[in-house]
Parts: sequence; C-alpha cells; structure tokens
Amino acid sequence: MHIDPRLHRQIEAHPYPLLFATISGAHLYGFPSPDSDFDLRGAHTLPLRSVLGLHSADETVERSGIHDGLEIDLVTHDVRKFFGLMLHKNGYVLEQLFSPLVLLTTPEHAELKEIAAGCITRHHAHHYLGFAKTQLGLFRKADPPLVKPLLYVYRVLLTGIHLMRTGVVEANLPRLNESARLPYIDELIARKIGGPEKGLLNQADLAFHEREHQRLVAELEQAAAESTLPEQASALPALNDLLVRIRLQEQTAKGERPA
Repeated sequence: MHIDPRLHRQIEAHPYPLLFATISGAHLYGFPSPDSDFDLRGAHTLPLRSVLGLHSADETVERSGIHDGLEIDLVTHDVRKFFGLMLHKNGYVLEQLFSPLVLLTTPEHAELKEIAAGCITRHHAHHYLGFAKTQLGLFRKADPPLVKPLLYVYRVLLTGIHLMRTGVVEANLPRLNESARLPYIDELIARKIGGPEKGLLNQADLAFHEREHQRLVAELEQAAAESTLPEQASALPALNDLLVRIRLQEQTAKGERPA
C-alpha cells in the first residue's frame, strides 16, 4: 500500500513523542473503500512529570476530522496504558502493534514486537469471539443488510482462528483467506470496495451467512481448545523493564538526573 505523505504530517503534529504509529482499520484489513477514513493508531510517551503525580493527563490522545483533505481518526495511548492493554488479552492493540502499514517506528517498537509474543494466550479467542458477536449484531440491525459489517465478522473470526493455530497476529482478510479459502470472501470485498450501491446484500444471502458465522465460531472455539498457546501471559517483566527504560530515557533526554 502506498502511504499518503499527508498521513505523516498528522503523526508529526502529535503533541507527544511516539513509540510507533501505524494504520489500522479497513486499510489494514484489506478492504478499504475509496471513502474509507484512515485509522491511525500507536503509543506515545508522556512527560515524566505528568506520570509521577496523582493525575495522569492525556493517557489517551484522540483526534478525528478532515485534515489535509483526508478523513482521519487518530487514537494513541501512553506507553503504560498500551502495555497494560497488551497484557489483558486485547487482540486489537496487538493488531496495531504488528500492522505492516508503519508511519513511524523506533528501536523500542521493534523490541515491543518481540516482547508481544509473550502476551499471546489461548484466551485471546474470547476477544475475537466477543468482537465477532458485536459485529454480527451490527450486521443484523442494518436494513437493508450491508456487506461492510459482514466482512468485519469474517475478518475477526479468521484472525482469531489463525492466531490460535499459529500464534501469529494477522489482520488482513485477503491474506487470511489464502489459507481459509472461503470462496465468497473475494466477492464480498469487491462489493464493499465498489461503493455503497454495491455494498448491499440480498435477503436470500442472510441465512447462508448466518450459517457460516455459526460454523466459524465453532471452528474458533475448537482451535482455542486445541491451541498450544499458553494459558497465561509471560511478558509482564519484560514490559515493565521496557517501560522503566523508556521513562528514564525521557528523563535523561531532558538533562535531569535519574533518581
């Protein structure tokens, strides 16, 4: 994917130093429409003085709107919050961390990706099962039925199945379908990319996709039961060490003596 240089300007305007910034959302998942917004995600580092007091300001920075002619949805978390999310079976932040659509990286980003393997457990299946249930609810509410939420259902379930079987975070639906080989995925993606008038489903399709959802949910549950992934995350000591080093680097960079 060609990355528009205007996205880099959004990252350069961030109020805090960034550990990394990547693109998530439909562009990462492999089915952006011409009018899709750009979901920018990452982790930032708050000033040491901000995190030592009772109130930690700007743990999460959010900005959305039209910037330089692009619709932007930017969300970043302070490194402490981001590391905590990694330890709480949150597949979403792992997808952001491993996104190949990189706007900004650092040596600490590379180290964090290595550490992240110790955050992945078989219980991440619950994250993807819950996410799929939410997306299915959105699909069922739409009248007429829309392709977009249905693609999210399939993307989430296939990501979970792949993670349980391989321990690898993969969020791109076309790549996931190289092994899943679901014959209807390519057509659904083409319809979603084709625009609103093509992104509608016939009522006759609903029963088929409901059955496919149930089948893939059962497949994910079975993959979790058979997975060799650990029960517990083991990355807490490594994440704590990295967090301390990041905070001390920020302190040293400002010419302050470490405690």
